[in-house]
Amino acid sequence: MHDYSAAHNPSDRDSTPIIMEVVEPVHLADGGHKRNYSILVVEDDPTLAALEADTLTTLGYTVVSVHSGEHAITSLHSVVPDLVVLDLELTGEIHGWDVLQALRSIAPIIPVLITSSSVTSARQYMRDRGETRLTLDHLPKPYPLQALLKRIQRMLPISPTH
Repeated sequence: MHDYSAAHNPSDRDSTPIIMEVVEPVHLADGGHKRNYSILVVEDDPTLAALEADTLTTLGYTVVSVHSGEHAITSLHSVVPDLVVLDLELTGEIHGWDVLQALRSIAPIIPVLITSSSVTSARQYMRDRGETRLTLDHLPKPYPLQALLKRIQRMLPISPTH
């Protein structure tokens, strides 16, 4: 795993602070037997994306990490993951909401964990579309990695399905 201790420059106002912590192993109720779940991480902050991908890979998940909405949609057309971690505030032509809309048209029941600092818009989206916390959840930025892992655990089935 990489050393990200110097990743956040406090003088850089546009960067999201990274909360450093020791991540405990994920303990599963079935004694540790889980499917090798695939997770698509869509995050335009390369440091945060690498930290999330490294942590999830270390815990046994198969991770594809992309840094733009365009790459996310291209990826979704080739392989549909078991879960998507999606930054709503993507920069570029295609924003997080566009990616979410494309994902819902491709695979309507894939769980999506949206990350953003805008709690209000995420919750409103969930209410408007009748989404449940099993198919769509929100994790406000900045967040500790342990919170990310707990949300992923809650959204993915514990026992193997395939």
